[in-house]
Amino acid sequence: MSTRLIIHGGKEIAGTIDVRGSKNAALPIIASTVLTEEPCRISNVPRVLDVERMLSILERMGGIIKQEGNHTVTIQNKNLDLEALKSDTVKQLRASILFLGPLLRRFGKVCMRYPGGCKIGARSIDTHLTALRDLGGDVYLGRKYFSVEFGEKASFPNALILKEFSVTATENVMMFLSSVPKTTFLKIAASEPHIQDLAKFLSKMGATIRGAGTSNVVIKGREKLSGASHRIVPDYIEAGTFLLLALCARGNVRIKNAPVSQLDLVLKTLIANGAHINLNERESVIETRGGIEDRGFGKIQILPHPGIPTDLQSAFGVLATQTKGSTLIHEPLYEDRFHALRELTKMGASVKILDPHRAMVTGPSKLKGVDGVVIQDLRGGAALVIAALIARGTTVLSNAKEVERGYEDLAGRLRALGADIERVA
Repeated sequence: MSTRLIIHGGKEIAGTIDVRGSKNAALPIIASTVLTEEPCRISNVPRVLDVERMLSILERMGGIIKQEGNHTVTIQNKNLDLEALKSDTVKQLRASILFLGPLLRRFGKVCMRYPGGCKIGARSIDTHLTALRDLGGDVYLGRKYFSVEFGEKASFPNALILKEFSVTATENVMMFLSSVPKTTFLKIAASEPHIQDLAKFLSKMGATIRGAGTSNVVIKGREKLSGASHRIVPDYIEAGTFLLLALCARGNVRIKNAPVSQLDLVLKTLIANGAHINLNERESVIETRGGIEDRGFGKIQILPHPGIPTDLQSAFGVLATQTKGSTLIHEPLYEDRFHALRELTKMGASVKILDPHRAMVTGPSKLKGVDGVVIQDLRGGAALVIAALIARGTTVLSNAKEVERGYEDLAGRLRALGADIERVA
């Protein structure tokens, strides 16, 4: 039987909760340590399943990993064996693709399994492979494995244009180019906060990177990169999740270590629609006071950063069930990310899936606890946890390990806010 969360809803949610380090920043930073044989010290690393799997792959390759307390690791990669890239763990983890760029710079050739990840629609690695071809690499595609190879005399272009705003492809290319001893202009780059954090780490290793956080990034690489120490940025998706939970529960919640400036449009949208929020950007604190006024959003438009992130789409859907009127949610990025909204109908929500990219949520709905709610993906799972916390009665959520991929000790931290939630293995 899969791991389950049993939640007795309707409890008062109040108190203080801390935001942990960003999973999406930790994963590429861990991968980038293979660019050097010197030790790298990374702090504020979240203890989540995806990070554990990433470190496990690196350890199987021969990386030496030392844990310092709960949230700090030192990594040294002197002698690596790439056979570990053919393991089942690689298949389980979407972020395993992030090893591709830095390992190619170190070894010239990489053969690995296709990565896995959340079931939220088509997430091909074509943008990665196209970029590597454009950089001069030879790509070979098999049924289970693929490989990329650069010749000894490979010459690299002065500019590279990605075919879309792909976060992980941007990260892979940034890591690759950070050890190419020339200046390269990267265009159509994604701009998410975790990309900016990766750029800071690569700069500490010796690369020069300008423009991270925009669609045009200039990378001046250095052939021999050094070790570095870095503290992972707080997770803006986790902060947004806790914010939407607090508003759904109409609770008085203080969210500490919140990267306020990375949630500009989320906060603007919520405040414009009647959310009672106090902001203290200087102290990185968001406070909620009693939820949101009873009026609908009209439309929630999901966009790449700095827009409303796709990772908060499902949680916005839960909040829409608690507001008056109809809310159109437009999710242009993934065609199978409405699974959580479909599951909400089991709990009494009024949701109509119009097409793979649009859903209509009509509220307010009095959600009721039910057995048999299924978590399909990480962020949708977090949204279903929110729904269960505000529902009347008991909800049983199956496949809870999906949530553990990105939220550290979620059940324990929510209990500290007053939630009645139990994890059953």
